[in-house]
This record gives sequence, C-alpha cells and structure tokens, in this order.
Amino acid sequence: MDFTEEQLQRYSRHIILPEVGGKGQRKIFSAKVFIAGAGGLGCPVGYYLTAAGVGTIAIADDDDVELSNLQRQIAHNIWTLGSNKADSAKRTFTALNPDVNIIPIKERLTNKNILDLIGDYDIIVDGSDNFPTRYLINDACVMLKKPLVSGAILRFEGQVTTILPGEGPCYRCLFESPPPPGLVPSCQEAGVLGVLPGVIGALQAGEVLKLILGKGRPLKGELLIYDALRTNFRKVKIPKNPDCPICGVNPTIKELVDYTQEYCTL
Repeated sequence: MDFTEEQLQRYSRHIILPEVGGKGQRKIFSAKVFIAGAGGLGCPVGYYLTAAGVGTIAIADDDDVELSNLQRQIAHNIWTLGSNKADSAKRTFTALNPDVNIIPIKERLTNKNILDLIGDYDIIVDGSDNFPTRYLINDACVMLKKPLVSGAILRFEGQVTTILPGEGPCYRCLFESPPPPGLVPSCQEAGVLGVLPGVIGALQAGEVLKLILGKGRPLKGELLIYDALRTNFRKVKIPKNPDCPICGVNPTIKELVDYTQEYCTL
C-alpha cells in the first residue's frame, strides 16, 4: 500500500524508526487484533494500538459503562454512561484514528462462541478480570495456536506475559486451574489504583506491536510483575509444564470447559 500524505505525517515517528520503517508500518496496517474486555486494560491497549494504526481491532464486552468505571477505564466518559462498553470504545478509538476498523462485539465470551470470534485474528489480548474467562481465553488460544498477550491487575500490582502456543508455556503451566471462588478478591472487592491498568495496558500493547513487527524479545516464558507502590519491576521465569492439561505432552483438556460464571471486565 502507498501512504497518503496524512498517513505519512500521522505515523512519521514510527516510520523513522529503523526497526519499523515503512515496511513495519504496513505490517501494522495489515494486522488484526482481538481484545477481550473494554475495561481498565482493554482501554489503554485499544487506545495505543489504534494510535499505532493496527488495521483491524475487535473489542469484546457485553457490559455497560458505569460511573465507577471512569476512575480507570479511559475510553469511556460521562456521555457514554449506560451504553455498551464495546460501542463506547469504538466511538473513542474511531475519533482518534479513522484509519482503523474497530469492530465492537457485544457478547459474553463462552465456550460456544470464542473459537469463532477469535479465529480470524492474528493476536489475542486478554483484558478480563475473572479467572473463568482468563482460562477460557488461554485454552482457546492454545487450541487455535494464537499468540496471546495476557494482563492482570489488582490493588497496586499488575502482571503481563505473552503466550506463544507451541513455543513456550501457557497460562495453565503457571497456574494449572482456577482458584476456588472467593479465594482471590476482585477489583470491585479489593480496589485498584486508577493508573495501574494504564501501565499494564501499555506494556500489553507494546508486546502486541513487537509480535506484529517481529522485533525484540516478547515475554515468552516470563511473567513481568509491576509493583506501583515500590515502583518496582521484576520478572519470574515460567517453565513449560510437560504435564500441562492443555499444552503438555498428553493434554487432558480436549474441548473448552463450559464456564458459566458471569463475564465482567476491568
């Protein structure tokens, strides 16, 4: 594709980077990314990927915008209170960059629809805030061999990892099964620092762009942990588990589990 004068100006700071250039920006244009959740993490991820010019971005969320969301969910505002989050995010992202095709998906992710929903996308981003959805997304990506950039936040701490099925460990290699209900509090119960999802979401967006460009070293086999109170980053190695029930030598999970817990986003 040939750049228009407006596009040359918009993406000039990318194009002058030797690691990106015109060729890399064209890769970004042609990429298709699926974001699960238009909440605390999905908002900054979507914002930065839209600004970068990712050609097609789907954002899935069946929840509506509430006043308590506005402390951290930066794609929404008082004018979109009560509207669907995916629709609200589409309006915000389209206003930022009309080059990008934003596809709102106003559905709850389930074992019945997730394979069809993510099947046409190159990279999946997990911005959910509940364990059933997180495991569902992981399992679907392993089954379809889709790269997955996973993020999580709670109180003052956030985590990011990149899962490349067939090349490294998956989420179940780190945590084999979801914790019992009620063991780990939700953000609604324990709170979350408003700027925290911005930090973690930006890191997730960076991982996505590295995967698109084929540059740098993604967080494969590593969990990056950020402590906002101490302004501290640390990495934890994630070994690949040969007995993993989904990506191990003899996987026991042959089909997606029917998660029935209500899907919500940050």
